[in-house]
Amino acid sequence: MRFVLAILLTALLGYILGLFLPWWVIAVAAFLVALIWQQRPGRAFASGFLAIFLLWGILAFVADVRNNHILSNRMSELIAGTRNPWILITVSAIIGGLVAGMGALSASVLRAAPKKAA
Repeated sequence: MRFVLAILLTALLGYILGLFLPWWVIAVAAFLVALIWQQRPGRAFASGFLAIFLLWGILAFVADVRNNHILSNRMSELIAGTRNPWILITVSAIIGGLVAGMGALSASVLRAAPKKAA
């Protein structure tokens, strides 16, 4: 249950912050959620990755459908040599997921780090 809540909260915070701030704010959103919700490093990475992977995948798909796949077909043909919009959507979602996963992993490892006495 905690894993699912971390995914939902990361996706929601990433979406809201992404409306006003640069794209890399997803790492900050995942970092904050993983810092607040204590998880093991593997689960923290997975929750951050899945949250933003799904968020960016859905957002890219919606934007792609709105313009009748024109931009994604042209870009995938330019980059991959084939007219397949799913390639671009998947690559975008993976990049976002990796950034957020690393942010969440950083927070989880930082939280578990031993504290030195002052």
